[in-house]
Amino acid sequence: MKSKELTIVIVTFKSEDKIINCLKSIHLETPVIVVENSKDKNFKQKIENEFRNTNCILTGENRGYSVANNIGLKLVKTKYALVLNPDTILEKNAIENFLDIARMTDDFWLIGPANDQAMTFDFKGKKLRGVKNIKGFAIFFNLEKFNKTYFDENFFLFFEEIDLCKRVIKNKGKIYLSEKIIIKHEGASSVNKDNSLELEKNRNWHWMWSTFYFHKKHKGYFAAFILIFPKLLSAFLKSLLYLFIFNKLKRDIYLSRLNGILNSMLGRKSWYRPSID
Repeated sequence: MKSKELTIVIVTFKSEDKIINCLKSIHLETPVIVVENSKDKNFKQKIENEFRNTNCILTGENRGYSVANNIGLKLVKTKYALVLNPDTILEKNAIENFLDIARMTDDFWLIGPANDQAMTFDFKGKKLRGVKNIKGFAIFFNLEKFNKTYFDENFFLFFEEIDLCKRVIKNKGKIYLSEKIIIKHEGASSVNKDNSLELEKNRNWHWMWSTFYFHKKHKGYFAAFILIFPKLLSAFLKSLLYLFIFNKLKRDIYLSRLNGILNSMLGRKSWYRPSID
């Protein structure tokens, strides 16, 4: 379904094999902003030539999920925005159902698709569930509630949507899930699968960095340290184990976990980037 009330924002990084099917599932009259975390002019040209409703922004470098989404969201001129992962596919009437709910519940801040039908309640004929968190692969924003402040840009990868939802709840905002909205999500596959070791090291580094930063932000340094300590000890011991038995693959992965934790504990920025051509 087309809409003049909604713009879709999709952040990509080496996602050319995934995003095509996603864009094909979007009506050509619905505006789309793709934010590509690189300077790949060929990708931009290909996407914009094939999909006339799409504007592709190049960040020039890999700036991460939060920064890139904020770039896209700040360019949106419509009342609502839908943030999608590139490995998603909109099922029939997904956008229509988002908008139907939005028009009936104008107090909402965020809406997401429900993955199950438990604990739902009927709201004017629509199955909804009030929740504290939604998954980041598809987030429907009521932009008027946010005043241009969306994702915390300290997060490069992981926890950014959990942090966003926590802030919404803190501000007494409403978050809903709807079983009427169906969006297929492949999961853990937004980036093409070349350089799998680099991607695995990247995931482990940032998962640990973001875990500590999130808990420090919301619970304080001491509580974050108590929560992260078992992971810190495990990463240290396993790094030594795999060093001694000459398993370079596992050693590098656990060293990435250890480095992510230590950098976050020392207050350093989330600087690690995968070495991908």
